[in-house]
Amino acid sequence: MATADLLLHPVRLRILQTLLGSGELTTAQLRDRLPDVAPATMYRHVAALTQAGILDVVRETPVRGTVERSYRVRQDEALVDDDARTTMTKDDHRQAFTVFTGALLADFDRYLTRDDTEPAREGVLYRQGAVWVTEEEFAELVDELEAAVERRTTPGDGRTRHVISLVLVPDKATEG
Repeated sequence: MATADLLLHPVRLRILQTLLGSGELTTAQLRDRLPDVAPATMYRHVAALTQAGILDVVRETPVRGTVERSYRVRQDEALVDDDARTTMTKDDHRQAFTVFTGALLADFDRYLTRDDTEPAREGVLYRQGAVWVTEEEFAELVDELEAAVERRTTPGDGRTRHVISLVLVPDKATEG
């Protein structure tokens, strides 16, 4: 598992979000999907994620005297583990959440700027709900949500990639 500092860097987080559920992509394909990231910056962050074992090189193809690599996310490594989360301060969590929401906003904005988007028809959804659960029920709910997403991570014919972002926050103010 990786550190929060490694995963929650704004550019690296966007690279990971772009790769998640996309199968494999080359750096050139990543640059097409993230045109605001300078090429040198893209290469540097892809190299850092690869060196940390978060990205795997799944193919190397000779292209005009160089080698083009295709990358895939190792989803089991692209997580901030429990030990790392417990050592994070409240300010660390605030900063991590800010990076996360900033990346989420950038993804949504990139989607909306396309001419061919139809949010209502394409099922764009953002909502909040509340559940009342014990600690055990909460752990079970998280496992169920993660399993439901995991079952749907394989690209295929007729499938469209959707990004699902999940935030779980205890609402201690309303317990009682």
